Order: sequence, then C-alpha cells, then structure tokens
Amino acid sequence: MTTKTYRLSAKQFDRRWQVIDAGGRPLGRVASEAARLLLGKHKPDYEPHLPMGDYVIVINASEVVLTGNKAQQKVYYRHSGYPGNLRKRTFEEQMERDPRKVVERAIRGMLPHTRLGRELFRHLRVYSGADHPHEAQLRAGTGARARRRAAAAARAAAAAAAAPPVVDEVAEDEVEEDEVVAEQVEADETAPEEAEEAAEPDAEDESDE
Repeated sequence: MTTKTYRLSAKQFDRRWQVIDAGGRPLGRVASEAARLLLGKHKPDYEPHLPMGDYVIVINASEVVLTGNKAQQKVYYRHSGYPGNLRKRTFEEQMERDPRKVVERAIRGMLPHTRLGRELFRHLRVYSGADHPHEAQLRAGTGARARRRAAAAARAAAAAAAAPPVVDEVAEDEVEEDEVVAEQVEADETAPEEAEEAAEPDAEDESDE
C-alpha cells in the first residue's frame, strides 16, 4: 500500500476576505489574529511556504488600546540612514498622526521577515474608521469556490438565453375564452336588428291591405 502526501499548489488557493474590528481591543490580540489569517494557519491545508492566507480588513484602528502603562512607555523609532537622524514618537503621538501605522507595524512584526512576509503584508487593509470599500469582495470572494460559483451562474444564464421561449398555455386559453365572449357579444348585438328586419315586411303587408 502506497500513500501520497497531499501538497497544495498555487492553483488551488481559496482566499477569502476577513474583517477584524479593532475597536476597544488590545493591539497585540488584533495583530496576532490578523497575522494568523494572513498566513493561513486557520486552514487545514496550511503550507508555510505559500501565500495561501486570506485577505484581512482591519477597521476602527483609531480605537485600538494598550494594556497597562504601554501607552506611555511604547516608543516608535525610525532612522533615515544619516548620522544623527534618529527619530522617535510615542504611542499617543503616532495614534494622533496616523493610527493605521500602529496596527500595520504590529502585524508586520508577526509576519515572516522574508519575501513571503512582504507578499502577505500586501493582503492587509487597515482603516481608521468603520467604513471600507471592500463590500463587493466580502460578498463575492476571490477563491476557487467563488470562481466556480461565478462560472456556474454564467452557464445557467447562457442556457436560459439559448433555450426556446415557452408558450404559456394559460395565456392561450384566456385568448380563446376572450374570442368566444366577443362572438357572443356580437351575436347579442345583431339579434335585435335581425328581428326588426323580419318585422318590417309584415308591416308593409298590413298597409297594402
């Protein structure tokens, strides 16, 4: 008996769009959840060397919180590369300038520091408020299953367009009934005229006598 190890390929990716609400939640918990979804560790066919994770949307980044005294102690450093050009900002200062950078930096630190991590980071979308322009992606999806659903819907639409029109028997019966009613109305209208015509010769005969 031989067994084969299943290996996922790039053609079999089933990526979806996930939404994470960061409002009132600790920064680390939000970042770890987003990194797990981006890596694809929540899937049974997880491959650590493939960018098979989902797309992640983080909303309400301006409402993320830190526990303890981290809000006063946490410092963000950056350097331009020139001597003496070290810059730093506190957590509160960075939140006032751009809260998206806080969430993005936390998530980026939990991804692999390789070419794979850079590709996965491009699947992340962070927004300060609750609104985002990805409602269509959330409904449709971008994976293989979504493509199969779209192909099936297209085939059904093409088959419906190519099928001959179905004659409505009920409509034909109604037309026939309308024709019968119209004939009866015409007959009722012509009956008095025929009776008058038949009575006119009798009146002439009486006048002759």
